Parts: sequence; structure tokens; C-alpha cells
Amino acid sequence: MTIKLSPFNQVPKKLFSSNKKTINLNFILISLLVLGILFRFINIDNKSYWDDEAFTSLRVAGYTEYEVVQKVSSVDNISAKELQNYQTLSSSKSLFDTIQSLALEDPQHPPAYYVINWLWVRLFGSSIVAFRTVAALASLLALPSMYWLCQELFASSLPSRIAVTFIAISPFHILYAQEARQYSLWTAMILFSSASLLYASRKMRIFDWVIYAASLALNFYTFPFSVLVALAHGSYVIALDKFRFTKRIIAYLLASFVAVIAFIPWLLVIINNLKHINNIVGGKGGMPTLSLVKTWAFNLSRIFVDTNHERAVINFGFENIFTYLLQITLVFLLVMLSGYSIYFVCRRTHAKTWIFLLTLILLTSVPIMGKDLLSGDNRSIILRYLTPAYLGIHISVSYLLAAGITTRKAQNKFWYFTICLLFSGALFSSVLTSQATSWWTKSHSDITYKAAKIINQSQQPLIVSDGSMGTNLALSHQLNPQVQLRLKPYCHTCRSLPPELITKNLLPIPNNFDVFLFVPSPELMNQLSQDSQYKIEFLSPQLWRLTHNTQ
Repeated sequence: MTIKLSPFNQVPKKLFSSNKKTINLNFILISLLVLGILFRFINIDNKSYWDDEAFTSLRVAGYTEYEVVQKVSSVDNISAKELQNYQTLSSSKSLFDTIQSLALEDPQHPPAYYVINWLWVRLFGSSIVAFRTVAALASLLALPSMYWLCQELFASSLPSRIAVTFIAISPFHILYAQEARQYSLWTAMILFSSASLLYASRKMRIFDWVIYAASLALNFYTFPFSVLVALAHGSYVIALDKFRFTKRIIAYLLASFVAVIAFIPWLLVIINNLKHINNIVGGKGGMPTLSLVKTWAFNLSRIFVDTNHERAVINFGFENIFTYLLQITLVFLLVMLSGYSIYFVCRRTHAKTWIFLLTLILLTSVPIMGKDLLSGDNRSIILRYLTPAYLGIHISVSYLLAAGITTRKAQNKFWYFTICLLFSGALFSSVLTSQATSWWTKSHSDITYKAAKIINQSQQPLIVSDGSMGTNLALSHQLNPQVQLRLKPYCHTCRSLPPELITKNLLPIPNNFDVFLFVPSPELMNQLSQDSQYKIEFLSPQLWRLTHNTQ
């Protein structure tokens, strides 16, 4: 049986009739929207603070990683409370120090989000809740921006409402709404700048192009991959006017030029530090092509369903070939739905609609994926880097579902069933993530959470570590304030190593503490295992108890 779906330019604009099923759908969409907003704030401090979030706190507080590494290397031990002080705003540091810290060590992170965070924590303190609330509030801006964008694309409220509901309860968007990083703000800016582009292109008024220029500049100042969003926007305008030099293209070029000029100060920072950025940015290292493609498929499905704190999309509580086949089937169906929705949009909508969505999806994902395939890197498996493409897919699926449920009664049951399954999966995922203490998006957070629980039970603990400074900064938020740390840390973003770090020796270790080894390097483990005066006992991943041999 062939299912014929009506595009919205062939049906009445008012898609919400007064029948009972439509009223029920309205109630469901509003209820899910409210739940999605609540999920952004429920247990916002429940998940373990992880490395990247600790670096957010460090940068906002105005410190460099070099300063912290220098301090912990110049003393024998340092308390968890003292480590937290380097992640807390103080009168000795200013907003200039925050921007300088980014420019010196993290130039790939433009300052917009950090400046907003600095202003926020000055008012509400430097707690985990305060830092994460900025991201949660930023994610709320994505909801009206998504509605506006869909209205510009479809001029119909039904696909707009479904799309807003999707990102409201999507586990992907909720997870990043509760993370003290810039990605929820980036999501909002992608949607707002896209909507403002379509609006300015339609109205052709100077003020509207000024709004677009400002939103594009803020996009650049939020995350560097916004250059791909700008590429998609430019390709859309050029394709829309069939490569003719029209007034719209001139207006777009002028607005984009203004945005680029506004971004030049930080663009120069990035250009002057490209070698340093390449050294510290993750996503490098060989990955087989088949594994890469498999991960792309699994990642795509996670914007709809994500019930596993690790990486299996859905967790059945046990592992066997049957559960693995179910996971593969689920991923396959979600990928097929996404692919068909893009095909459907291209076949059933005006060129101005499908060209925009196609450029947004392809031009923000294919360059990253293609580079990985050619160079052997794996940056494309990092979900947040493909946020613009996932937003385009969410919009396409929303349009398909909206068109499906407005078909004849005999056919729309299938689409009502599909939308119920998708909403149920997303809602169930969000319930699980809201109760979790760690999730796969927060690397090492499960390790630090388990380690802190064990360490905090000790009467006089001492943590010995030569692991990442970021991991130890994150751990400090979960430790009792008086816990002592003996550190010779790995400095991730330092341009040079402090002399104190080079000369520091972790050994010998005092015997008047309950000593724990946390994320030790292979060299340190080998050194201790060969020393007859120490005994090592495994406790949990990346955590060992170290005792002195009494023999």
C-alpha cells in the first residue's frame, strides 16, 4: 500500500482542527514541553562534574591550568577545598583574566559563553548548580528559536510544535542543557541565526539583516564550528537565487562581512594558536572506517533514544546476542526514519525549505566526517560537533510526522503510533538521565563518582595522582573538603611545564594517611609495584589502595 502524504502547501494553513484527536495531541505536546523544561533543572547537580566542566569553572574563575599545576607541584599536599578555590570567582581575578585564560590555553573556545557565565556566577555564586544553570537557561532559548525557524520553513504550527517538543524532551539536548559548557547556547544560536536569516531573506529590510549579522557574530563567539553553519547559510542563499547576483545575496554578503569583522579579534587569536589548538583538541587517533560509520549511526539514534549511561543506546539490564540484535534493529529503524524524512522533505516542500534543511544537514556534517575518513581522526563521533546537522534532522522528522498525522484516517494511525513511540522513547530516556549520577557524555564521571564514594569513607585519606589536572579538579567537587591530594599532574593545555612540576617527586609516600592511587600513569604504577615497601590493592576503576608493607 502506498502512503500518500500531503505537503503543507497543499493543505489548509490551520492544521489544528477542533476534533478530539487534535485536542488530545495539543495536550500531549504541551505536557511534554513542560516536562522537557522541568527535566533541564531536575537534579541539575546530580551528575558528577567532569573534566570539561571543571575547565569551565577554571576559566570563568580567571585561572590558567599552568597556575594550578604550578601551585599543586610546589607543595607536598593540597586539600580538595583549595583545589575548588581555583574554580571559584574571587576579587583577585577579573573578567579580563577569564578572557586571557582562554586566549592563552583554550583559544578554540571563544569567550561568549564564559563571559555570560562570569556575569552569572558573580550574582549567584560558583556552585555546580550556578554553573550548570547558565546552560539550562540557554537551552530554553532554543525552544522559541526552533518554533520561529519552523514557521519560516513551513508556515504551519503543527510541524513547528512537534519540532519544539522533540528538542524539549530529546535526551541529547537535555544532557547538554545540564552541562556547564557552551553547547546548549550554541544550539540556541544556530536556530536563532537560521530563523533570522530566513526572515531577513523574506522581508528584505535593513534592520532584519542587522539582527542576522549580530546573531551570526554571536554564533562565531560561541563555538568555532559555527563557520560551517555560516557556510550552510551562504550556500542556501546562493542556491535560492540560482547563483545570480541579487539584492538578497548582496544583503547576505554584507551581513556576513559585518559578522566576520566583529569576530576578527578572536579569529586572530585562533590563527596565531593553530599549532597549540591542534595539540590539545581531542578526536585524534586512528579508527577503522567501519567502526566510524557504526558510531555515526548509533550517535544519530541517540538524539531520539538514549537509555544507556554507556554507549549502547538502550540498556536491557543484561547482554546477549538477542539484546544486541534489538539494539541494532532500533538504530537501523531510527536511521531509516531520519533518512526517509530528509527524502520526504526534498520531495514535498518548496525549494526554499528543502534547500535550507539539506545545506544545514550536509554542510555541517560532511566536512567533519570527510576529514575523519581521509585523515583517520575521529572528531565526527563527538555528538556535540554535529549539533547543526542533528537539528536539521529533528526538523525533517517533525515535518514528516506532522504530514503523516494529517493524512486520511486509515493511514494516519501508523504515524500517530510512530510519534507516540518516539515521544515515549525520548521521555523514558530523559527520566533515566535525570536520575543518573553519570552518563557517557561526561567522560570519566563514573570513575570519579565511584572513587569519591570510597575515598570519603576513609578517616584520613591522601590521594596520590599523576593523572590529568582536569580529572583531579573535577574529583575535588565530590570529595570532602579536608581530603588531601598529593599531585604531579599531567597539564593538558599548558604551553610549557612549570619547573616545580618537573622537579617534584611523589615518592616517598607518608605512612600516616589512608593512601589512594587515583588515575596513576603506567610509569607510576610500575615504579610502585617494583618497590617492596608498598602494597597495591585494586578498589574500583582507576582507584587503588596503597599500603606500606610491614614485612
